[in-house]
Amino acid sequence: MCLAVPGKIISINSNNSEFRTAKVSFGGAVKEINIQWLPEAKTGNYILAHVGTALSIVDEEEAEEVLKTFEEFEDMQKDLD
Repeated sequence: MCLAVPGKIISINSNNSEFRTAKVSFGGAVKEINIQWLPEAKTGNYILAHVGTALSIVDEEEAEEVLKTFEEFEDMQKDLD
């Protein structure tokens, strides 16, 4: 099973036209993500990423709902520890 995680594009590196990447925030953790498959992606978009690659652009409301659910799981795990 694969898990794609939503994140918000905070900047795009367009220095290399053959390999576009972006800095993407995943609930505060910032990672460099390949956005080559999403030529329409722009700063401020939410994307689904898996293994360092953006798979699709997603609705902001949907992305924030998923991130909130992840936070709730994390809080539940802390309570169990």
